[in-house]
Amino acid sequence: MTMFSRLRIPKLLAILLLPACAFWNAVEVYGVLRETVTVPTEDSAVEWPTTWRGRSLRPLALSDVERRFARGFPGKIARLTDGRDMLIWRHIARPTRMLHPATDCYRALGWRIRDEQLEEAEDNRQGGRWRCFVAERGNGGERLRVCEHIEDRARRDFTDASAWYWAAVTGQSVGPWLAVTVASPL
Repeated sequence: MTMFSRLRIPKLLAILLLPACAFWNAVEVYGVLRETVTVPTEDSAVEWPTTWRGRSLRPLALSDVERRFARGFPGKIARLTDGRDMLIWRHIARPTRMLHPATDCYRALGWRIRDEQLEEAEDNRQGGRWRCFVAERGNGGERLRVCEHIEDRARRDFTDASAWYWAAVTGQSVGPWLAVTVASPL
């Protein structure tokens, strides 16, 4: 008895069509990526905010790690503070896997993550939903409340970097995008 005699025709067709479908999907994704907004050049300007929740913001220098990361990032990155909160603003020109959840960054730096949840913005001007968590370092040491949010050109918001990425790659979300991460001491 041959392999083909044991398989039913629908199963055989599925096995033959799956690679073709995967290839077609890859071609579609590649086409969307080629049509996205071009990456800003070093000379292109991005206007960063000057206030946050009614308080004046001032720019801070990026750390060495942030500068190295920014070199390959398809957009611009700024670190700002209002004297209390630390804000990381990323202006993103095209879909990228370099945008990942803040929990990943904090864990990589040795922080413990707890109480992760979705929250509605306190102020409608700051977007809709945010993903927030508490980050702790050391025994009874430093604690931060960290919230993050991604917004597209149409002001559609995302709380999950993976959901944003796939929406952007498939053309369901159009850039440029703005990702904001806010760390507040507790």
